[in-house]
Amino acid sequence: MPDLPLQNESVIPTPPVQERVTSRDLAEAEADAERTERAAREAVAVALRTVMSGSVETSARRRAEYSTDASNYRVVPEVVAYPASADELASAAEMVRELGLPLTVRGGGTSTAGNSIGPGVVLDTSRHLDTVLEVDAEAATARVQPGVVMSALQKVAAPHGLRFGPDPSTQNRATLGGMIGNNACGPHAVAYGRTVDNVVSLDVLDGRGRRYVAGAGDPEFPQVPGLAELVRDNLALIRTEFGRFGRQVSGYSLEHLLPENGSDLAKALVGTEGTAVTVLEATVRLVPVPSRPTLVVLGYPDMPTAADDVPALLPLGALAIEGLDARLVDVVRRAKGDAAVPELPAGAGWLMIEVAGATADDAMESAQRIVEASSSTATAVYPAGPEATAMWQIRADGAGLGGRTPAGEQAWPCWEDSAVPPEKLGPYLRDLNALMARYGVDGLMFGHFGDGCIHLRIDVPLEESGSVLRTFVTEAATLVGSYGGSLSGEHGDGRARSELLPLMYSDEAIRLMEQFKALFDPDEVLNPGVVVHPRPVDADLRRPLAHTVLSKAPAGARGQSKVTGHTGFSFAHDHGDLTQAVHRCVGVGKCRADSTAAGGSCARRTSRRRTRRT
Repeated sequence: MPDLPLQNESVIPTPPVQERVTSRDLAEAEADAERTERAAREAVAVALRTVMSGSVETSARRRAEYSTDASNYRVVPEVVAYPASADELASAAEMVRELGLPLTVRGGGTSTAGNSIGPGVVLDTSRHLDTVLEVDAEAATARVQPGVVMSALQKVAAPHGLRFGPDPSTQNRATLGGMIGNNACGPHAVAYGRTVDNVVSLDVLDGRGRRYVAGAGDPEFPQVPGLAELVRDNLALIRTEFGRFGRQVSGYSLEHLLPENGSDLAKALVGTEGTAVTVLEATVRLVPVPSRPTLVVLGYPDMPTAADDVPALLPLGALAIEGLDARLVDVVRRAKGDAAVPELPAGAGWLMIEVAGATADDAMESAQRIVEASSSTATAVYPAGPEATAMWQIRADGAGLGGRTPAGEQAWPCWEDSAVPPEKLGPYLRDLNALMARYGVDGLMFGHFGDGCIHLRIDVPLEESGSVLRTFVTEAATLVGSYGGSLSGEHGDGRARSELLPLMYSDEAIRLMEQFKALFDPDEVLNPGVVVHPRPVDADLRRPLAHTVLSKAPAGARGQSKVTGHTGFSFAHDHGDLTQAVHRCVGVGKCRADSTAAGGSCARRTSRRRTRRT
């Protein structure tokens, strides 16, 4: 008879012998995982090559190139591909949908919100889909492929005395597809409206695999079953929360679906950031090229005071009303010399106001009316010429120059695109400046003051984590919401702002946007994590993962400078850190622009643009 345990005596099982896991075992497991991932990527590439002739790439270098844009974020895709035609783009998108993989369609890659990056497959339209298909001068319209660079369309339309109205500062590398995705605007939106106001129709493929031409005029929306009912059931909600002012770009622009707005499905899809449809072709409206443009510059003691003057100037027919911080101009002087900056009226901030007229005298009369209506006592007027061109170049370079604070610290696009109704801009800027002062952060302010839209990169600390970014943008979103404003005025929400939408919209409006997306992309394969069911604003940040790489070398190291104590570059303006120096590139994409006309060159091949005109 076996011995039994005594009372209160427990039976303790003998633990199994565990094998020791060595570093070699871990390395082999990591290598096996990498081989599996590589095989999976190649399987996707093989599938895509069956439906497209354009290049399909899975190399680590190519995937790294497409892992970021001009935003704070980094998401590495599995595959990057370059469709050679609209049909190939549709076939590739459909293949990705069938495989159940995330899909992001990308143009110039200049997004500051992180909406041109994503996991899964990235399809780049800028390499091959760059044709202006038609310019109809009589109808003042153009048909374009999504990869057409905006300045290329301007060049083709110019002989007809026409142009595309919205003109963001990145116009010589931004594509029309990206502008449609973000609802881009630019300085001249005061006169010509946003991209959405200049879109006639869109040839699209949605997340269900349906291809159709989206236009206006049919309140039944037959291409999208369930949409008419969704609109009818939410008329009051759409009328009260969407389209409240011109630069309300955040969220979906559902106001265009209303019957009083023409039941315009094409316009409702503009600004959806690639989350509802893939744009295969677009028909856009063109406007006459203005004659005799003349620039008025008004000086003010600060930027909020300049903003206070905007409502009085808006009725005077200006083509553009831009705000410019004097400290940004100082950066230009330091970088390019005094000759790069014309003589300016006194002030710590300026309004740049463009007017036009049938004759030079008419333009000067319009300029004088602007001067008389303003409260500024320091003014200058520049007819078309080198001084006006230099001022516009300073404004165009703002996105890149604003990447550093006046003290030389790295500034980030964490709150760079907010907008409020123009009549509220001055008070909003004072409160925003107070918020920045409380956080001890700084940035160079500029933007489209005539539309109430502000561009501002801020030196929030991102080297270690995104915790300060999260708290700052949450307070800033609450602030802009208190003014009836928008988190974004033209760049979209992306990864930078989508999580904050509940601070701007009601719960009912958020659910309505979710229902809208589900009608087009129920499986959420199109640009997931953006607008609907968003990624956290502090997820996928690239800077905290970039480790310090000091150029300082041990004493006596070969090649060490006796003066600086460094080997190679010393990076004196970046605290001796190669990583900080690398992040001087803010992703503005100027290196992608075709600069050959100015005698420059570019490492990127400038794609041939083919045009057919009528």
